[in-house]
Formats: sequence, structure tokens, C-alpha cells
Amino acid sequence: MKDIEVFCIGELLVDVIPKNIGRYYEGFEFEIHFGGAPANVCVGISRLNHRSGVIAAVGNDPFGDFLIEFLRNEGVDTRYIVRKNLRTTLAFVILKEMGERDFFFYAKPWNTTAFTELSLSDISIDSILEARVIHTSGVSTAFEPISNVIRDVFIAGYRRGIVTSFDPNYRDDIWGSGEKALKVMDEYLSYTKLLSMGMEEVEKMFRASDYRKLAKDLISMYQGMEIVAIRRGSRGAYVYTRKGEEIEIPAYKINPIDTTGAGDAWTAAFIVYHILESKDLETSVRYANAAGALKCLKRGAVTGFPMRKDLEEFIAKNIVE
Repeated sequence: MKDIEVFCIGELLVDVIPKNIGRYYEGFEFEIHFGGAPANVCVGISRLNHRSGVIAAVGNDPFGDFLIEFLRNEGVDTRYIVRKNLRTTLAFVILKEMGERDFFFYAKPWNTTAFTELSLSDISIDSILEARVIHTSGVSTAFEPISNVIRDVFIAGYRRGIVTSFDPNYRDDIWGSGEKALKVMDEYLSYTKLLSMGMEEVEKMFRASDYRKLAKDLISMYQGMEIVAIRRGSRGAYVYTRKGEEIEIPAYKINPIDTTGAGDAWTAAFIVYHILESKDLETSVRYANAAGALKCLKRGAVTGFPMRKDLEEFIAKNIVE
């Protein structure tokens, strides 16, 4: 089997997404979709013709079967997915206007499900360190034992010179407050080389409104951090680097159906074009913006993730000034 370029470690779960906007009621209809931020990124990377692998835990149940089969069909390496004698984690989505959404989880702190129970005895750090990029999500830093796995893998990867990629992926239902989340994630940020986050993290975790200043402050604060990417949804994306590069590119104009997973599509494309293929910052951000836009045109976290051909055709037909 070919070497894995990107390992994504953390939550692998089922997104339960409603067919309609608004509150739940009797007879409300749902769809089952693949989910989990790090795993979503792996799917995006595979669809852009690079080799990715998921490190995670799922339950010994039909949902676990579904998630593993889905990844295999996408060409994602599943050797390091373990089965636990627990239920697979569920994330229920609440759809809002303009494709926006909120979440509540069937996971810790509410109950114990499979993803948080990944332990150090389940993995081989040496095998993981053969990758070029290790990516994870802040959700997976919230609870032991998986938080211990993330910590050890990130530190080892950072010291090996691997690009450690982190998305705080703040969720109220998991943390309760941005202050609590940042207090825990601070240790992981110290070993992060690529930080990719949305405005929700900017505002709720860092209590900031000036995202440009925050990006520069974070580069100064965390000496190992090389790139801060801030995804601004319908307003585009801003990226600042330790080299002093700075770029902000508007979003593509679309009519979004579901924004679930849009940030993961953005991050996957940015990793592919800027980290794996060494494209310049402007090109990488344009491709990432396009990937995020295409994702929003379909319901489900990865349903709309583009193949490489689709992404390139979209960019050729849509010009953003």
C-alpha cells in the first residue's frame, strides 16, 4: 500500500441532518450522512487525488459499518480505525436560514460513545509519523483518552518536522464556553503549524473582532505556528504566514443549501494545494474557497466535496475579483 500523505485523527461520526429548516417536531424527517471534521478532511484530500488515512474509533454497530465502508469507497486508508464495544457517535444538526447550522451531540459530556475512547494502545505513532501532514480537530481535545492520543501524536509530529494542522472546530454543546475551550486547546496550539478556523472560533474562543490582528498575534504568541487561515464563510478567507505573507480573497457567490463541512472542504483543499503541492498562497486560497463553495450546494458534510476535475472546472467558470 502506498504511503499515506495526510493522516487525520479524531472524531468519526454520523451526522443526522434534517430535510427542513427549523425546530424538530413530530414526524420531522432526517437524513444520515458521513461526518466528523478530521474524517471529512480526509475525504476531501482523497477526492483531490492525494493519499489520506483516518485514525479513529467507531462502534460495533451498523453506523460503524457505514462509516468504514464509506471511507473505503472513497479510497481513504482505514487500517487505523478501531472498533469499540460502544455506540458510534451521533451529531444532530439543526438547519437554519442560508444553510447555516447548529449541532448537539450524542457523545461526552452527555454520554460515552466510541470516538472519545480511542487510546494510545490502539495506535502506532511511528507509522503515523511517516506522513507529511497530521490533521485534527479541537473537538477531539475535549475528553480523555482521545485527547492524550492527539497530544502525543501532535508533539511527536511537530518535533519530526511534519506539518501539524489544527482546526479548533468550537462547539458550544461540547465545551460550554469559548474560554474553557481555549484553556484546553492552548497546549495543542503550541504544537500547531497550520491553524485553520472560522469566525465562530475567532469570536467565541479568542474574543476578537479584528481577525487580521488576531492572526498576527497568534503567529507571535505560538513560535511554531507558520500559517493562520481564517475562513469567513460568505465573505471569503484571510491567511497570514510567519513569512509576513498576507492575503484575503472574497468568496464565490452561491445559494447555499447546507454549510455543514464547508470549513473541512476549505481546509482539505488548502492542505492539498499549498502544503502537498506547494502552490502559491493566492492560488491555494482560491481553490480552497471554491471547494468550500461547492460543498455548500449539497446537503451533508462531504456530499458536495468536489473531485479535482469539478473543482478546476468551477474555478475556470467563476471569477472572483
